[in-house]
Amino acid sequence: MAVYTDVGTDELSAFLDLYDLGQLLSCKGIAEGVENTNYLIHTTAGYFILTLYEKRVDPDDLPFFIALMEHLADRGLTCPLPVKTKGGTALGTLAGRPAAIVTFLDGMSVRRPSAEHCGEVGAALARLHLAGADFAMTRANALSVAGWRPLAKRAGYRTDTVAPGLGALIAEELAVAETSWPSGLPAGVIHADLFPDNVFFLGNRLSGLIDFYFACTDTLAYDIAVGLNAWCFEPDASFNVTKGRALLQRYEAVRPLSAAERDALPLLCRGAALRFLLTRLVDWLNVPAGALVRPKDPIEYLKKLRFHRYASSARDYGLAA
Repeated sequence: MAVYTDVGTDELSAFLDLYDLGQLLSCKGIAEGVENTNYLIHTTAGYFILTLYEKRVDPDDLPFFIALMEHLADRGLTCPLPVKTKGGTALGTLAGRPAAIVTFLDGMSVRRPSAEHCGEVGAALARLHLAGADFAMTRANALSVAGWRPLAKRAGYRTDTVAPGLGALIAEELAVAETSWPSGLPAGVIHADLFPDNVFFLGNRLSGLIDFYFACTDTLAYDIAVGLNAWCFEPDASFNVTKGRALLQRYEAVRPLSAAERDALPLLCRGAALRFLLTRLVDWLNVPAGALVRPKDPIEYLKKLRFHRYASSARDYGLAA
């Protein structure tokens, strides 16, 4: 989440008139994240999240995101529900951007996840994968292997200004991914961005998943790889195998992994680290002037990638033989 587009009070009030949400009481920009413009709005009907979709989001993908949240909520997954206008639509236009309002979930994201938190995430991710199995719509993952080389080109010659030798390392990783990426693994709906700021907890109990705007149809185990990267490293970039074991065991308690998925886990983790290194690198080098946004440091994912380069099996992530 972030704030790129300013919305005036009169403009927002006119937009809210399309909904049955009462009168606007307050509106606050949310600075976390880097993708879309988000506001916490408080009306006489309660609290809601307003999202304005910025240029990285294809407007043609928005019906997929909206329908997916409705589908998952219908199957018992706690996630935001799109709020429909009086005319029955979930998408509109505000400040020249596609926009939607979703329900507000109780809970807080955690800054220092415990093994218990990681276990909760693993179980929730498996439930998401099962709940999405009969979702009829599909969306290609625009940030899978085929999208990584264009990201590297966008960073271009400035890559080595972030870290010496980074360009050469990225070139090596791209070659590995493009020639060795696994195929034929179980696929379906994945969240693709299940970071701590997209998961809410009440105490140690997971209370909801948010921000489905990278969700797509892809390899399910890749979603696990994203989760291991996001949840199981310590601030010094060391991998916490206890947290990894908790996430993987709780996932498998709901949806057991195949032997092929287990074998592919190190390469999938390596690719997931490269993906977030590249997107963070591009964002780090291209922050829009005047944007209320906190770009995330790509070096964090460079350090994680270095760990994955030496991992040889799922045991390195805590999964028993």
